[in-house]
Amino acid sequence: MEYRRLGCSGVLVSPLCLGTLNFGGATTEKDSFEIMRRAVDGGINFFDTANVYYMGEGERIVGRFLKEHRLHDQVFLATKVFHRMGDLPNDGGATRYHIIKACEDSLQRLQTDHVDLYQLHRPPLAHSQEEALRAFDDLIRAGKVRYIGCSTHPAWMVMESLSISEKAGLNRYISEQPPYNLLDRRIENELVPLCRKYDLAIVPYSPLAVGVLAGRYPQTGNYPEGSRAQLWDKSMSDSRITQRGIDVANAVGKMAEERGLTSSQLALLWTKDQPGITAPIIGPRTLAHLEDALVVMDKTLDEADRPLFDELVHPGNAVSDFHNNNEWMKARVNS
Repeated sequence: MEYRRLGCSGVLVSPLCLGTLNFGGATTEKDSFEIMRRAVDGGINFFDTANVYYMGEGERIVGRFLKEHRLHDQVFLATKVFHRMGDLPNDGGATRYHIIKACEDSLQRLQTDHVDLYQLHRPPLAHSQEEALRAFDDLIRAGKVRYIGCSTHPAWMVMESLSISEKAGLNRYISEQPPYNLLDRRIENELVPLCRKYDLAIVPYSPLAVGVLAGRYPQTGNYPEGSRAQLWDKSMSDSRITQRGIDVANAVGKMAEERGLTSSQLALLWTKDQPGITAPIIGPRTLAHLEDALVVMDKTLDEADRPLFDELVHPGNAVSDFHNNNEWMKARVNS
């Protein structure tokens, strides 16, 4: 298996990143431990979590596992800050006040003295980015954070952050974490070229389109009990699970069968080997989901297959909306 350099840093990470969104909710702590143990044994050295996942419980589970198995030095650990963690006025956002406090809280839950990658979960649309960047820079200088990144930022704000950091002599972002899969390719228009030009890692989430590309949703509006789509707000699920998306998933399933893969494996392989992508985030709910994904770790997408995917969804276009949890994406979805 080939490990990949994380942006402009010299850090090497596995070509898949273990996401922990289910830990402490749909996945019990015991099952979460089994998934993390198998992930490490399978070669994954990159874990991603966030303070907001089950209001800190996801971080607590990851922290207990890494401490119990003495893996803090083996796993490159990423977490995120931005979303509200309480009811008080300053319990969320990208202010220095919240970032510093949230970092201390995350370190306590993760049972460590530093975070390897600290990411701003959403862009600060109401005030200057410089406040967040200076707070992150101070955390790096204090030894509490090794690297910084952002998530679900528009390309212009990523570029602005690089400019601010260079002008002010601050540590810069080394990564961006956007939604990206075959059903929503809009980051290819501006974000991917930007990240490739300025050497930022792209660590995309939802590579399987919340299971659509795994064939878990045979029709729209009728979601399996306990699935993410069934648990989420209906309007969000309906814009992500579209008939066009299901049609594309069915086509991917046929291609996968011809290649001796599952639909989810082929969809994940496509995302993993797209230009500019460092490590897609997989979010297994069960050990079986993880085992399915691990097959992709040492595989490479056949170049002859790329045009087949482009015929299903043209580069830079979308048939489902995976940017529907932010306020800035205006491009239309051809659903």
